[in-house]
Amino acid sequence: MAQPTGVFVTFSAKGLREDLENVIYDISPTDTPFMSMGGRESAVAVNHEWQTDALAAAADNFAEEGATLTAAEPTATTRLGNICQISTKTTLVSGTLDAVSKAGRKEELAYQMSKRAKELKRDMERSYVGVNVAKTPMAADTTVRKLGSLTSWVATNVSAGSGGSGAGNGAARTDGTARAFTETLLKAAILTAFDNGADIKYLMMAPSQKQTFSSFVGVGGASGVSNFNDIKDQRIIGGMDVYVSDFGEMAVVPNRFQRSREVWMLDPEYYAIAYLRPFFQREVASTSDGEQRAIIAEHTLVVKNEKALGAVYDLS
Repeated sequence: MAQPTGVFVTFSAKGLREDLENVIYDISPTDTPFMSMGGRESAVAVNHEWQTDALAAAADNFAEEGATLTAAEPTATTRLGNICQISTKTTLVSGTLDAVSKAGRKEELAYQMSKRAKELKRDMERSYVGVNVAKTPMAADTTVRKLGSLTSWVATNVSAGSGGSGAGNGAARTDGTARAFTETLLKAAILTAFDNGADIKYLMMAPSQKQTFSSFVGVGGASGVSNFNDIKDQRIIGGMDVYVSDFGEMAVVPNRFQRSREVWMLDPEYYAIAYLRPFFQREVASTSDGEQRAIIAEHTLVVKNEKALGAVYDLS
């Protein structure tokens, strides 16, 4: 359709300003529940160490009147350690880019460094619960130090698939045959944990396993969540966030960055992140017309006593 004669329209005009919102929309997830729930410690060496101990098993204990007393054989503590890993993110921004007018941010370098900091935390969360990695000390100049992930520590209070096994103490676990996540598997692992003295506070799992968990029947007979308490309450409740076990309540936490093969049973009092060098920024020398900066953290996972934690391993 032709434009009316004599009308000057936007298609022909020059110098029109762009209509670009002064906002940048980014919904990339940044929550790191495992790091957030655990404690924080300081490390003073590349190999960060701690000790564990245990009481003797309960036994019949009676003595004859006047009997000679015999001292029990003492046992030494167990010394454990994990390796500090260096994690970095670096960005290089040209001087021109930092100088020009931009939408959604004033300084490009500051904006990019903010993104790198969030990315670094996501990477660290993955190094704890998103991989199955053994601790790797520096054996030569070319060896990259790596921390042992949570799978390399939790070995006692577990339910594992066929062929699945782990020795703990920072050794990589052998994954077993995957099977469906069921309440029976969860209850068995919780029972083992309770028998060994654990007081589980949280169940942490991948989003797909969280949906499976919400379908568990429990003792109510039908997931216990579908009945309306009031005729005015017209909500359909399709998820559960608390598991009431025979041994206490456990909050259920989804984690986007963990492996879906595991459901973790956690007591945050008994694990922590230790920092040899906490998050810091460093200006990196550059020969280009720009500014380069890095954000660095040197850190490791501390599992204070693996019997305080547990896992349902090898899930499909």
